[in-house]
Amino acid sequence: MSDDRLIVALDVPNVIEGLDLVSRLGDAVSFYKIGLGMLTGGGLALANELKQEHGKRIFLDLKLFDIGATIEAAVRGVAQFDLDFLTVHGDPYVVRAAKEGAAGSQTKILAVTILTSLDRADLDGALIKDGAISDLVTERAGRALEAGADGVICSPNEAALVRALPQAEGRLIVTPGVRPAGADVGDQKRIATPAQAIRDGVDHIVVGRPIHRAPDPHAAAQAILTEMISPQAQRPNGPR
Repeated sequence: MSDDRLIVALDVPNVIEGLDLVSRLGDAVSFYKIGLGMLTGGGLALANELKQEHGKRIFLDLKLFDIGATIEAAVRGVAQFDLDFLTVHGDPYVVRAAKEGAAGSQTKILAVTILTSLDRADLDGALIKDGAISDLVTERAGRALEAGADGVICSPNEAALVRALPQAEGRLIVTPGVRPAGADVGDQKRIATPAQAIRDGVDHIVVGRPIHRAPDPHAAAQAILTEMISPQAQRPNGPR
């Protein structure tokens, strides 16, 4: 039995490896993320094949950022495939343009706040304004949601703060940077376990390497799914 709160990142080089991983995961996984790393390896074709021929849900993680007119045109082109989620940067003008481009489609626009691979030193190097990351994430999330985003991307560390925002009512929170206990952190810096993320009000968690690099990806996915429905994943105040 699958649970579409788990999104598996197909962070593999090409369509052949992507289809092989999907085959190995079978019915355990119903939702997949395809990002920039796969794009030149046939990622868009794979997204369409998984959606149309295999009945999977698809998150296209492109993190689009450009002038408004270009964002609107790019999103309109992607939205014709009726994929489920598409990411853009969380700047309000980008979000508004993306929503215009997605009009009439089923594609939900998710706004990226601050990448989970960044910490305060990285933000300083990029000349991002002072302040705690948690404060910057919640501020960006609130502005993106006010601009019309269907949801936001944030690390699990900020999920509870974003969920508490008035603007987040009825909107999606999707978190990368989720790692089972004991898993290799890799390049992520703001992480949590699947249970912690779900408990903090996340709608979908994104997991890549802990699954596709596991000796048995199906078993790794099943372990995460089990943790997601464990008592440790239950919110103190029940379902939102």
